[in-house]
Amino acid sequence: MFRAGIVGCGNIARIHAQALKNAGCAAIQAFADAKEEKAKEYCSLYGTEHTRAYHSLEEMLKEEELDTVHICTPHYLHVPMARKALEKGVHVFMEKPPAISKEEFFLLEQAKEKSGKEVGICFQNRYNDAVEKIRETLNSGKLGNVKGARAFVTWNRGAEYYTGSSWRGAWGTEGGGILINQAIHTLDLLVYLLGKPESAEGSFHNHHLKHIIEVEDTMEAYIKFPKGCACFYATGAYADDAPVLLDILCESGAVRMEGERLKIIKSGGSSQSYDFEKKSGIPGKKYWGNSHQACIQDFYDSILEGRIFRNRLESVKDTFLLAMDLYSQAKQNK
Repeated sequence: MFRAGIVGCGNIARIHAQALKNAGCAAIQAFADAKEEKAKEYCSLYGTEHTRAYHSLEEMLKEEELDTVHICTPHYLHVPMARKALEKGVHVFMEKPPAISKEEFFLLEQAKEKSGKEVGICFQNRYNDAVEKIRETLNSGKLGNVKGARAFVTWNRGAEYYTGSSWRGAWGTEGGGILINQAIHTLDLLVYLLGKPESAEGSFHNHHLKHIIEVEDTMEAYIKFPKGCACFYATGAYADDAPVLLDILCESGAVRMEGERLKIIKSGGSSQSYDFEKKSGIPGKKYWGNSHQACIQDFYDSILEGRIFRNRLESVKDTFLLAMDLYSQAKQNK
């Protein structure tokens, strides 16, 4: 069994820890957090009598013989910590985003290549049942070629979400706002389903958190894909966390995903609807998916079987570079 360590004992680490326990693909050998009492708490909640707590990743890597490290820390620590783990010959499974700048991403690529180890990124929504059904339908050709798409992320992130954290809401530590932190999952689905983007333009705004955060609370973009153009809109200024809406229009029909509900419409007017219920025992939130366990288990299975992982660093590069280009272009427009 793989020996895993988790660094960063916040809310998302709970999801990783529970997914590992449910899947049984790795034993959690250690937790690390700058607040060591948090690491000790997670040991008692998700570990065994042999699971140990550390106050830093460095200490954990020095004292433990690990096969994998899960990085669940603030964004600006993702690449520095991943590089340290890779230098120790440890596989890395990282929460999104993979970096907060192109320069960081390229450093991570170099570290991965030098180490020969795997780097997996937690774009878990690729494993959602609705998304897999959309991909299967598009690849079958039954609806013809894609003509265009639109995606909407309308969630609520108030002042307390940012003021309760020392790193959110700042370019230097979060790397952005709604796009890089929340809506990057939906941006990734567009890339995953429509292919490598050819061009994009966008703009961002801060509508409801002026003087509270530096980063954007709203982003809109127009993205050209080989399979058609997509209109993209994301905001954290809505009154609730609504299910993500994704429409893809094809020559002979369309698909509509709203949260876990999917409708496939054929040109003649007939349609088929699916309602993928939340998977029993798997942690997550309805509005952002519940496929962490499927994603994490596939990461370990791919290493064990020597096959390519669906969410390896190389496979999310187009999504990340698209996000960075949208930020760069939007800043120039401002």
